[in-house]
Amino acid sequence: MTVTYTARVANARFCGFSKLLLVWKGSIYKVLYKEFLAFFAMYTAISITYRFFLYDDQKRYFEKLAIYCNHYASLIPMSFVLGFYVTLVVNRWWNQYTSIPLPDRLMCVLSGGLQGSDERGRLLRRTMMRYASLSALLILRSVSTAVFKRFPTMDHVVEAGFMSREERKKFEGLHSPYNKYWIPCVWFTNLAAVARCEGRIKDDHTLKLLLEELNAFRGKCSMLFHYDMISVPLVYTQVVTLAVYSFFLVCLIGRQFLDPNQGYPGHDLDLYVPIFTLLQFFFYAGWLKVAEQLINPFGEDDDDFETNWLIDRNFQVSMMAVDEMYGDLPMMERDRYWNDSNPRPPYTAATLFVLRKPSFQGSTFDMAIPKEEMHFQPLEDIAENLEESGSRHPNMALFNRLLNAAPSPTGLMGGALRRTSAQLQRLRHSPSIDQCTSDDDDDESCKIGKGGSLPSGLGQDTQSTVCSFREEKSARTPLLEIQFGVEQERRGGHPAINEKKGVSGEEGKSDAEWQTREEGGKAESIKWETQAPVSLLPPPPQFSTERSARPASTIPIASRHPSAFLFHPAAHSSLEHCSSQPAINQNRVVPTIPRPPFSGNKMSFLTVPSYDEPQRFRSVSMGSELTGS
Repeated sequence: MTVTYTARVANARFCGFSKLLLVWKGSIYKVLYKEFLAFFAMYTAISITYRFFLYDDQKRYFEKLAIYCNHYASLIPMSFVLGFYVTLVVNRWWNQYTSIPLPDRLMCVLSGGLQGSDERGRLLRRTMMRYASLSALLILRSVSTAVFKRFPTMDHVVEAGFMSREERKKFEGLHSPYNKYWIPCVWFTNLAAVARCEGRIKDDHTLKLLLEELNAFRGKCSMLFHYDMISVPLVYTQVVTLAVYSFFLVCLIGRQFLDPNQGYPGHDLDLYVPIFTLLQFFFYAGWLKVAEQLINPFGEDDDDFETNWLIDRNFQVSMMAVDEMYGDLPMMERDRYWNDSNPRPPYTAATLFVLRKPSFQGSTFDMAIPKEEMHFQPLEDIAENLEESGSRHPNMALFNRLLNAAPSPTGLMGGALRRTSAQLQRLRHSPSIDQCTSDDDDDESCKIGKGGSLPSGLGQDTQSTVCSFREEKSARTPLLEIQFGVEQERRGGHPAINEKKGVSGEEGKSDAEWQTREEGGKAESIKWETQAPVSLLPPPPQFSTERSARPASTIPIASRHPSAFLFHPAAHSSLEHCSSQPAINQNRVVPTIPRPPFSGNKMSFLTVPSYDEPQRFRSVSMGSELTGS
């Protein structure tokens, strides 16, 4: 019978498992002592031979062999292979136990679903329950050696009362080369159909429930059969066994105590008895014995399943439930807490301490929060905080540092140029922006995207630079106009060469004028440079004066100067706010940007409204809208 020690370890105490070490039945000593004695005897024989029967030159050779074996014995992956194998076997062992068919659920459904206290009803219930027990007996007889020894033939099954002689003839008359444990289950279903036709099973729902429980019972019988047929792969068992046995065969030579006078490293002490090697054998070989016992729990080992006890218990309980207990009810009466709204069973003196413990209310029930953090906050303040936190990019501080450290080309224009060039570069590489084909009048426009809106995806989760202007007169030199223009070579030259040749409309201006304008715009340039990450603008493409479709990335904007960067000293619009915020609405239509007529090969790419064009640009980046007033 299975060794049960649960009550001995019900409470954890000092050396709680120490008492279990003295148990012999089902212990590791009983399983392993023969192998342990054989290993120790072989080790002793080799040690005596080395010490007393070998010549000096033979001893030197044996010592080299022992050092070699001890050095390479660790290459055998015994711990990994053996640990994984034992884990697999233990899981399989428990799954086999849960697959043993138990009649408890089936007998309850049968007792309540099949009506009739007469002889016919009693006969139906007992016969159907006996068929279920017979099916479990047949499958256990097929997988368990203990059950087979108890019922070696079908005559023993008939004599035990699980099958009648007529049923045996019917059973043996059905020829099948496979295991016929399922035949009693079919007899059960046939009787259930007869009981439904006779009206003893009142409705189809009860019949369905009864057959479902029978199928679950039969499914467990099938699982036992398949567990018996499909074992752990033989190669895995062989690998584990060879790993353990070969390791300790090598240890018989490699773990010998050598002559300390020879001065071998690690052999300074001669103890004769290899204590730790014996412990290692005890643990690893014992681990293998655990797997050997659990791989088939339907045998006759001390810890194997008590299948014969299960057969007796299941048969007796099921017959009592469907026969003696059918319709047998105790008289109903009021319980002792009939008028008590808060019933509480009593406690003994040994369990009175339970009442002194407070009832568990939850892990946060006693959690303390400071009073200043318990006040509700207005929803308006929470919304503003969320908007402010969402408008700040986590990498903005790093970008600001890089922009401050980078040298600006022309003071005021440096930050604005780098920001706008980054936006134009993104417009150039956008695949979904419509081409601008009209170049007739100033009122004509170049729309971005289909229907004047941004292309799909450009307005989502993008960082935009919002720059708003207001009309006001200021004594300081404001940002009036930034123009990025390229004078294309009229005779087919490269645009980069034209940029190096200077400006066409501003050649008469002195260097002092430029220096004054640069110094006047330094304050504005610093503010522009610290707002958003920028990148240098790539060389603009060449354009033709002919009316043709052009990429949407080249948005021609009004320009009077062919020079690269120009601004005017008189201004009526100053920088009011420049910040970085996420684009929210991608479906808002971007207003058209006026395009001037082409004159020759001159083309301007970007302009900021000057004093004679009072406009307010809310955004000049991808993912936000532009509005003109």
